Amino acid sequence: MDRLVLAPVLHPILSRRPVLIAFAAGLVSATGFAPLELWPVLLAALALLLHLVFAAPTLRAAMLRGWAFGVGHFTVGNNWIQHAFDFQDKMPPALGYGAVALLALYLAVYPALAMGLAWKFGRRGDTPDAGFVLIAAAAWIVAEWLRGGLFTGYPWNPLAVAWVPVPGVRDIAAFTGTYALSGIAILAAGALLLALRRRWHAAGTFAATLLAVTAVTTLARPEAPAPAARRTVAIVQPNIGQEDVLSDYRSYSAHVLERLIALSGKPGARPRLLLWPEGMVNYYLEDGYRPYWYDGHDPRYIRARIAALLGPGDMALLSGNALRFDERDRIYGAGNSVWPLAPSGMLGTRYDKAHLVPYGEYLPLRALLAPLGLARLVMGDIDFLPGPGPRTIPVPGFGKAGIQVCYEIIFSGAVVDRADRPDFIFNPSNDAWFGSWGPPQHLAQARLRAIEEGLPVLRATPTGVSAVIDARGRLMGTIGAGREGLLELPMPGPLPPTLFARLGNWLAFAAAALFVVMTIAIRRAAR
Repeated sequence: MDRLVLAPVLHPILSRRPVLIAFAAGLVSATGFAPLELWPVLLAALALLLHLVFAAPTLRAAMLRGWAFGVGHFTVGNNWIQHAFDFQDKMPPALGYGAVALLALYLAVYPALAMGLAWKFGRRGDTPDAGFVLIAAAAWIVAEWLRGGLFTGYPWNPLAVAWVPVPGVRDIAAFTGTYALSGIAILAAGALLLALRRRWHAAGTFAATLLAVTAVTTLARPEAPAPAARRTVAIVQPNIGQEDVLSDYRSYSAHVLERLIALSGKPGARPRLLLWPEGMVNYYLEDGYRPYWYDGHDPRYIRARIAALLGPGDMALLSGNALRFDERDRIYGAGNSVWPLAPSGMLGTRYDKAHLVPYGEYLPLRALLAPLGLARLVMGDIDFLPGPGPRTIPVPGFGKAGIQVCYEIIFSGAVVDRADRPDFIFNPSNDAWFGSWGPPQHLAQARLRAIEEGLPVLRATPTGVSAVIDARGRLMGTIGAGREGLLELPMPGPLPPTLFARLGNWLAFAAAALFVVMTIAIRRAAR
């Protein structure tokens, strides 16, 4: 068998402990994402994975190596999940480490599936070729799409997110979407592997094609429109962490409202859109509930206090909870909701979060799991109920808003109502749960949604990272983690609908099919 360029010493090591080495490669690969953004390391780790899978003697061995890689990859990449258990008074924080490990054991099934398909249908001869790399890329696209949809979906940190710091390459997402861009990451890693195996022609072809596609898509994308100087967006970040919730809840709620009001500034000459983070208004804002639900706090008074921050042309977007009652006026759930608020103190059309976090916002199989001592991470015993999905709501004076609450922003192709395209996306989030690695990863995924859809994304979080992202995914301004402040900038405008905005994730399947067809053509030509 052909040896790697580095190979006389390295090859025996790789062949002796392939599963352990795949696991180590997975651990290292997670540094390719925020906050470290060592994307060349990710590509090198993927190249090593492809080598190990190609060298596997059986399909089972190939899948085991893919699974070991995934266990390492997702354990490090999702380490921030443990931090959420530090604020849970019903379950010990140590349980968070087990949650990270168990999640990684499950998520690793998807790289195992992709590598099994690559070995089964892409492996030919004694050394990796272009066909093997293309099949691996196609399989990875399909596996990531499945990860984003099965069992409510968990598409956190697809490979495409590692390209966000790389201008030009990230712009490809406007034409292909996230999952196809993840396939391009496999192609780039495959080019590196082919170069190390002295397959210079194939490696050079992949590299040249990637550079050409990057250049064409960069030039083809229109420049983001100039921000509307006559309108501003004002994002408040109070820097109030989740640990403060564990204090007296009544005093906490009042303290948060006072901090938000103090940081929100005053009305100015230009209309401004005031944005507050998720989970910060801890009073019910809607009218019509039984008086005892308000605990003595009149929703009209709370709304009036917030509306006093608004000038005649201003609007606010607020996140809070909406209760749901049955026909007998018994509560059966709640919504994680967002409303526009006018200077009059009146609420506009409500949006209810659709993609809820299992075990975070609701407890699956509650009747079975609650007696075992398990609880959801968010305080309270009333489960949140999902809304109908992406909706566009009017915000008078500022156009139409697409709302994506927190975790929802990570679902590629499912963030916008395509029948009623918004002018911007508002992404209120409570990243105080997410430790030090989660918030920058969350921000990177929001930037990828902006690129895909050609829409600005406005993020408001309690502890960071809050941001204004233009329609090409660039950061116009941020408030970093662990800081309080007011981010006030001109309102960014939308681009025309991108190819992805028109066709969605059908483009991912088209890319996977193209890679398969290319493999067939290459191998027929080589006969």
